[in-house]
Amino acid sequence: MKATPAVLLMCASSAIAVAAYAQSPAERARAIFDRAVVDFDNGRIVESVAGFDAVARLIPAEAPQLWQRGIALYYVGRYQDCRAQFESHRTVNPDDVENAAWHFLCVARAESAEKARAALLPVGPDARVPMRQIYQMFRGTLTPENVLAAAGPRPVSQFYAHLYVGLYFDALGNRDRALEHITAAAADRFAPVGGSMHTVARIHLGRLGGAGAQK
Repeated sequence: MKATPAVLLMCASSAIAVAAYAQSPAERARAIFDRAVVDFDNGRIVESVAGFDAVARLIPAEAPQLWQRGIALYYVGRYQDCRAQFESHRTVNPDDVENAAWHFLCVARAESAEKARAALLPVGPDARVPMRQIYQMFRGTLTPENVLAAAGPRPVSQFYAHLYVGLYFDALGNRDRALEHITAAAADRFAPVGGSMHTVARIHLGRLGGAGAQK
């Protein structure tokens, strides 16, 4: 008997379902994680968060590793969940200044910059330039100008300086200065050195309404 298109479609769907079921939780989580990253990179933040949440449910023991989830949560306004994600990420990555910075940003949005500074997570030695100065800026013991000066001539250091100075100004409510530095961080010249964080810069620029933002 010749199969109709509807029957063929049902068979194909069943085969896909069986294949998906046959995957281990780790394999399913990897596929969902990869899709969530693609969604975030293309500005589909809500879909990205749904994917990262699914990964965290599938493999709870790996959930602290999902710093990408924390950033996505920030952009959908789930600031308490964002805060919790970065607090858990510190248990697996205690030296990372960026983790403390994003924790600050989440708390600042949920409460205030003063509360965020008081709750700033401790960090270990992060050798990347100018991460030490970025951390001190969030602590309130160095200025954004100190961070920019410490970056020096290396493009990767300049990128991170502009990104976190811009995010810091935004957390303080200074949109003009935030726009200035996020625009600089989102420039095409930093794409090769910024990696996934360059995508973050472009998404944040879109939130600020800057020209050249990711759609």
